[in-house]
Amino acid sequence: MIDVTDDAPVTDEPDTQALDDLLDDIYRAQERVTQAEIYRRAVAAELPPDLLARVDALPEGEYSVDEASDLLGGSIG
Repeated sequence: MIDVTDDAPVTDEPDTQALDDLLDDIYRAQERVTQAEIYRRAVAAELPPDLLARVDALPEGEYSVDEASDLLGGSIG
């Protein structure tokens, strides 16, 4: 009998590495960043549409890296 299982995990979650990289870059020299700046940088970085939609859905205001990562589903903080 042949085992037909994949070695790669199957998840419905999008790859958030691009989001983590973006947040790392944005927060390198700043403690808090506005939603508008995060969105502007996400568009410039050509984030995938699903991640861009998450950034767009953030309420206006300033966020620390921990807050932004938590709200956007990233893994840094």
